Amino acid sequence: MQLHVFGASTPTGFALREQANRATWVSEVFAYSRGPADQLGPLFPVDFTDPGSFFPLGDPEYPALWVSLGPIWLLAPFLKELTEQFPDRIKNLRGIVACSSSSVLTKRFAVNDFDRDLVQRLASAEERLHAISLSLKISCSILQPTLIYGQAGSYCDRNLSKLLQLLRRLPCLPLPTETGLRQPIHASQLAAVALRIAEQLRGSGCHPSLPERITLGGDTTLTYAAMISALQEAQPATDPARRCRLLPIPNRLFFSLAAPLLLRSPKAFEAVLRMGANLSGFTPAHQLLGRELQPFPVLPLA
Repeated sequence: MQLHVFGASTPTGFALREQANRATWVSEVFAYSRGPADQLGPLFPVDFTDPGSFFPLGDPEYPALWVSLGPIWLLAPFLKELTEQFPDRIKNLRGIVACSSSSVLTKRFAVNDFDRDLVQRLASAEERLHAISLSLKISCSILQPTLIYGQAGSYCDRNLSKLLQLLRRLPCLPLPTETGLRQPIHASQLAAVALRIAEQLRGSGCHPSLPERITLGGDTTLTYAAMISALQEAQPATDPARRCRLLPIPNRLFFSLAAPLLLRSPKAFEAVLRMGANLSGFTPAHQLLGRELQPFPVLPLA
């Protein structure tokens, strides 16, 4: 089985390629990205906005699976165009694992335009991708991961790594006294789940036993404040992040002080409000993998 990985230069993409290279059921791994070659080998350019320029690597007579870690709202029209204009290029495609986001659920009641547009793009792309897969009579599973963090190879996340940078610069970090729950997932965990789902899609035709959408989180659920504290403790003793003091402020006062941000950036203000919201309850990665629970944080961190 040939495995084609789109978005291969993301932390999850790198981790997935590492794991796929060790998987006995994968004959070859083809990595697509606009980035340069890395430790795992060459990366081949692909432009989701120009399907006509895409020629899948490998033997066109061999069955193939796609794992896409790129923007799902670009993947859906990309596959649609291939289906209608270049069907010979995907004639042996057996299944697709596509990465969406839990934002399609957690931000569906957002009031700022950016987040509302994001939810719409995610939801519409998920529906379109499933419809296209049904027309092709192939399997399709969509992963909706929550907060992705960690490092894989030279690639770093853009979520908790930013928090760590902030901790290294500030003497103290104000937080609400009562913070909501989080379930962060390491890039290597997300990669392992994507590879496991891809393995289950190897057979031809649709796979009714797999859910169309899988909300996905890490193995540990903890408060936002506890998550930051655990990040600090995971750093070396000399790391400046360990010296940043977490300063709890009563929730009403904290959010009142943040209110002026609403005028400058409604998106940023809602991000602050979400510190108090529970964004958890997703399927833990270890349940899908049949492995031991991995406590937060999973290393390496950015």
